[in-house]
This record gives sequence, C-alpha cells and structure tokens, in this order.
Amino acid sequence: IGTICAILTTSTVYLSCVLLFAGTVDNLLLRDKFGQSIGGRLVVANIAWPNEWVILIGSFLSTLGAGLQSLTGAPRLLQAIAKDGIIPFLSPFAVSSSRGEPTRALLLTLFICQCGILLGNVDFLAPLLSMFFLMCYGFVNLACALQTLLRTPNWRPRFKYYHWTLSFLGLSLCIAVMFMSSWYYALLAMGMAGLIYKYIEYRGAEKEWGDGISGLALSAARYSLLRLEEGPPHTKNWRPQVLILAKLTSDLIPKYRKLFTFASQLKAGKGLTVCVSVVQGDYTRSSGEAQTAKNNLRKCMTEERVKGFVDVLVSRDITEGISHVIQTTGLGGMKPNTVILGWPYGWRQSEDDRTWHVFLQTVRNIAAARMALLVPKGINFFPDSSEKISGNIDLWWIVHDGGLLMLLPFLLKQQRTWKNCKMRIFTVAQMEDNSIQMKKDLKTFLYHLRIDAEVEVVEMTDNDISAYTYERTLMMEQRNQMLRELRLNKKESLGMVQSIVDHHHDVKTATKVRFQEPTGEENEETNTPEVKNEENDAADNVDRSVPISSNNKSPPTLVVNPMNVNKSPIHLTVDNNKPAITPDEGNVRRMHTAVKLNEVIVNKSHDAQLVIINLPGPPRDTKAEKESNYMEFLEVLTEGLERVLMVRGGGREVITIYS
Repeated sequence: IGTICAILTTSTVYLSCVLLFAGTVDNLLLRDKFGQSIGGRLVVANIAWPNEWVILIGSFLSTLGAGLQSLTGAPRLLQAIAKDGIIPFLSPFAVSSSRGEPTRALLLTLFICQCGILLGNVDFLAPLLSMFFLMCYGFVNLACALQTLLRTPNWRPRFKYYHWTLSFLGLSLCIAVMFMSSWYYALLAMGMAGLIYKYIEYRGAEKEWGDGISGLALSAARYSLLRLEEGPPHTKNWRPQVLILAKLTSDLIPKYRKLFTFASQLKAGKGLTVCVSVVQGDYTRSSGEAQTAKNNLRKCMTEERVKGFVDVLVSRDITEGISHVIQTTGLGGMKPNTVILGWPYGWRQSEDDRTWHVFLQTVRNIAAARMALLVPKGINFFPDSSEKISGNIDLWWIVHDGGLLMLLPFLLKQQRTWKNCKMRIFTVAQMEDNSIQMKKDLKTFLYHLRIDAEVEVVEMTDNDISAYTYERTLMMEQRNQMLRELRLNKKESLGMVQSIVDHHHDVKTATKVRFQEPTGEENEETNTPEVKNEENDAADNVDRSVPISSNNKSPPTLVVNPMNVNKSPIHLTVDNNKPAITPDEGNVRRMHTAVKLNEVIVNKSHDAQLVIINLPGPPRDTKAEKESNYMEFLEVLTEGLERVLMVRGGGREVITIYS
C-alpha cells in the first residue's frame, strides 16, 4: 500500500505542476528554453512565494544532494558489478581500500562525471540517460511478464491484483516514451545495451543468475519437442542427426579425435549431434570414471568445435551398452538417425573375436533401428577442419539405399575443408546393361537434384577367378581354422598346465602327456580328451601336443618344464605347415567380387581425396568364422585406399528433387 501511495503522490505532484505551469505562464515564455526574455531568470523563482530565493536555494541543495548521492552510490554499485564477475574487464575495480572504500571505482566515476561536465551542455547527455532509465523500467516489466507466462515455480508476487498484462502495459509505455522523446537516442541506447549483453554472454556470465531468457528457452524447447512428430520426418525435412560412438583409451580419452572433426564437417546439415561412449563396469563403482570420460568427451567436442551433447553409459557388457545407447538416445522427435562408428583397426592381429564381434553386432543393432551408418576407414588421414584440400570426392554408387550417398558429398562441400573438391559419381554396370542409357539417366537425375557432379559408368566383366583371389580366400580360411582350433583348445591348455603342476607335487618321475582330438562317440558327447601316461627318461621335460587338424602331421608343441613352473613362462611353438584346406566356393565367389571391385576403384580413384562406397550388410550368422570372413571382404574391398567412407542407409533418408 505504501509503495502505491508514494507512486500516486509523486505522479499527482508532477502532473499538477504541468497543469499549473500551463495555466499561469504564457505560451511564448514556456517555449523560451533559457529564459532570455526575462533576463535569464527562473520562471518558478519569479512566481515563488514569499521570495525567489526559496526556489534558488532549494534547487541548489537538490542538485547538490543528487550529485553527492550519485558520487557515493555509483562507485559501490560499480564495485558490486565488478565483484560479481559479470563484465570481466571491470575486475580491477572490485578492489577496496584498507578502510573498505571503493577508491578505484570512485576515481572511475569521477572521471566519467568530468567528461560529462566538459561537454559544456548537460542536455547532450540528458536524453541518453533518460533512455537508460526507461529501458531499465521496461526490462523489469518484461521480466515480470515472462516469469508469469512461463509459470516459474519461484515467481510468487506479493501484490494481490497483479496480472501479466500490467507488466506488458508498462513495457509498452516505456518503449513509446523512448521513441516519442528521441528516436535516434532510443536506438543508440538499445544498441549499447545489446552490445553489453552480447559481451557478457560471450566473455562473462560465469555465474548462473537464473535469468528469464533461460526459462524462455526451456519453455520454447519443450513446446517444440511436443510439436515434433515422433514418426519419420518428411523427405524435404530429413537431415542427419548424428550419434558418434566414441571409443575410449585406458585413460578415458577419445581414441580417434578425427571422428569429431568429421562430424563437425557435416554440420551443414544443421542437425543434432550427440557423442556417447560406453565404459565397461558397474555404475556404483565406475560413476567417477564415467564423469571423467564425460568431461574428456566434452573437452574434445569443444576443441573440435562440435556443438552437441555428451553422455557416457556404464555397462557390464560393451555390446549391450552400445545397443541400449542406440535404442534410447534422443528425446521425442529429436532422435539421432545417423551413427558414426569407428573401424576396428588391428582386428586381424587379434586372436580374440570380440575385437570385430562388437563392431558387427553394433552394425546389426543400427540396422535394426533403421538408422544410417557411416564408417570412416583411415580416420587418422582425414583432414582437419582448418585445412583446405582440393581434388575429387569419388562416390561409388553400387546399391541405391535412399540417397544418403548423394547427400553426404554435398554436405561436406559446404564446409571450407572440402569446398574446393569436385564430386565424381561412378556406377557399376554389367556387360548386358545399357551403359549409355544409364549414364544419361543418372545425369538427368543429378540435374533435377541440382547437384553438380561428373558421371561415369564402369563396366565390369565376369572374368575367370584369378589365382590371387583363390590364394586370398585360402589364407582367410586357414586363419579362421587356426583361430577356431586355438579357441577350442584354450581351456584345455590351461587345465593341462595345472594338472601337470599338481601331478609333480606328488610324483617325482616325469610323465609325457599328450592331448589328442576325441575320436569315439563317447568322447564327442562328453567333450573329454584322451589322456595317455607313459614313462620318459628325461625327468625334466613334459611335452604336450595339440593337433591343429587331422591332416596336419606336425602339430604345435607346448613344452613345460615342471622344475621351473613358477619361474619361466610357457612356450608355444606353432609349426608353419599349413593344413590342407579346400576353399568354400561361396567364399571364393565373394572374394572374387571384392577383389575385382577393389581393382576398379583403385584404378579410378587412387588419387581421390575421399572415396565413398556402400557398406555391405553384415552376415546374419553370428558365428565367428562368418564374421571374420565379412571383415576380410571389407578389408579387400578397401585395400589401397587412404580415405574411405563406408555408408549404409537406414531406408528412411531420401534425397528429393523438391525444395
């Protein structure tokens, strides 16, 4: 009540003064700004009672009080702003003297006042100061209205009759008075306020003040998410919403930073970007590691200038964790539709099939989710975002899966790194196909898509299978059989070493123990190898033979010294003789296709800056041998190429001729 009465009282006094002056003073005298017609004297002093000195002394004291108030209050306000760290360059003025006085802020305030006095006419600054006051009142009203409309839980006004329309009315009046007084001063004041706001947003604002803009953004985001359809977007609105599956090192640092670089080069799509990693373990024990990994991912994304979101999932199984990420990442209609997955380098050198099983199972999960997949191979050779390269981006269009292959080069060329590259499209034709008509149709299609690219149709002949193809297939199957035999005998090997140690604790004589593959039906059912004990004159050696195959006459030998079991490691020596294997006809045929296609790609695109090809679908059979064959086919297909991007569409991404 007191505040309202004070406002009404001051408003009544000011308005009554306007009416009284208009009724008692001549119109021409009121227009005489400096009172030259009455000798430069004050009009109010001339009509004052009982003497003009009442007005003169009162005006002097009022001016002096306002000046002293500003000179004492403004430095403390400036010091408070500097201490809050809102504007970084004001930090030196946060220092106080030994008596707690804001000396530095006082000197700055005095300097600003002197600059205003030296202008010679206060009227030059008065309109600008009026604009600042009106803007202050207007923004207070705007903040109140926004808090009410957004229904912020912490906004609880005491005034019983408050309504948001009153705040908007006050805001409208402030803006109207600003432009009615002086439109150019109003624009100048708004421009200065905007620059200060952007500076604070860019350099300062380290503290969270809970501003109304954040609440407005949250409300707008919620409204937009609710309006987005959860189904697939229209063809014209499709854009890559990228999910980066980042592999971490033992130090919880992203192993391949260039994945983030490549994702940033696709930002012309203006889509969502989410980076997720999976940490193996239990969440109750590994939550600290997850937070560390999350901080490292966020730092990497910031350094690579990728705007997006970061998350880390802790799971006991990596494959299951990645599957959960693929299924649950996103919110409503803002869900990733494209996955960037790193290539499992070094899978050939590993005896553990998990090195490629995680990769292939992830590919299957992505296909089940109907998401597109991008697999960059040779990612360490991809250019940085600061580089500018020129050359060709070669697109090998073998399988039409929606048009993502066409869209990716276009998005890359919007970034300055790939801007100077030319796009070439190669398509494969058989001898019975009409190559001329295919080239003509493809050019027409590109014309309607408004994509500038060279087109070339490559004819592949069905030649006889070469000796090189046969040899590559044979090497692949030999490797698979070797790994299969080693996997089968791994547990037997560990169990046998322990049995030898236990035996020599009780028996002083040496024995020779040989493991042989079970031959009888009983052994096949129980999966228990035969054990033959026989005396040996050499009491310090124990030989264990593990046959690789029935056709191999020189099996690998495991030599164990029982006297030095705890001192020296076990030595495994594998004979170099290869088992006699007849390659599978289907594998030979697939290897032939991969070899011939690789020869054509290398011949045409050996000097290309980037080669984009279709990624064949993974085998449905999850046996290690089938998966290893698939990985070998991909290695052969991309052999001799420095930068390769393998793409597999999800079936929903379609490039259209309509804009």
